[in-house]
Amino acid sequence: MSTRKTIKVTAHAKVNLTLHVVGQRDNGYHELQSLVCLTEFGDQIHLLPAADFSFQVIGPYAAGIPVDESNLVVQAAKLMAQKHSKSLDCQIILEKNLPMASGIGGGSSDAAAVMRALSQYWSVSLPNVDELMALGADIPVCMTKGLTLMEGAGEDVTKLSTAPNWGLVLVNPNVGVSTPAVFNALDSKQNLPMKDVAGNCIDIAWLGDQRNDLEPPAMAMVPEVATVVDAISAAPQCQVARMSGSGATCFGLFTDIKHADEAASHLQKVHPNWWVVATKLV
Repeated sequence: MSTRKTIKVTAHAKVNLTLHVVGQRDNGYHELQSLVCLTEFGDQIHLLPAADFSFQVIGPYAAGIPVDESNLVVQAAKLMAQKHSKSLDCQIILEKNLPMASGIGGGSSDAAAVMRALSQYWSVSLPNVDELMALGADIPVCMTKGLTLMEGAGEDVTKLSTAPNWGLVLVNPNVGVSTPAVFNALDSKQNLPMKDVAGNCIDIAWLGDQRNDLEPPAMAMVPEVATVVDAISAAPQCQVARMSGSGATCFGLFTDIKHADEAASHLQKVHPNWWVVATKLV
């Protein structure tokens, strides 16, 4: 039995503050431009020493999560073991706090977190970008805190600045949205890129002038997305309200966590069946 200590790592929610679809490759991958942040709130990875490998899922959104090799957490753990010629001498527990298939990178962030945990556990390096991309296009950006520019299919990740002290409200109506269906419903795959993308140019006013190109088709397919964005927009002191990723989770940006907390409390009271969280950027 290993004498290593238990490791706990947060799998931060990934929020696409902007998402511009600017092209499509011959292999079907979309060319994207997205300003991404990670949040303090997320899933939790618990890694415990053990003689043999095991994986289990607990938490409010554990139902329906596979525990076999179809789960990115298991794939990520095996990638790390193979890369460093290690045996998986640990138990991994995923505490699932984020809704499934909700546009905030849950599965990709979980995979990124388990690789960070195993990097600590074994004192080894993380995979390179190509290895991460082979697991999932969103995984590289889930490794980077602060405001990050993600381009290409997800492989080009540039940190622009540290995280601003904004408050963020995440809201999901507990309705699923199919990512392939949303992309297929896009009117155009050749949209305008973001303007003046630089760390010193990005503020809430700049963000308000950007967009998520997947928002209109998602709203057409799932009207609840529009209802959520409207509800967030109506909150006092909300600066920007938009859908994240391919939905259905939407976010509201506030100048500080106090206003975000107040908005989240009100939204949860008015819409008790929605998933609502106030959090900060990391």
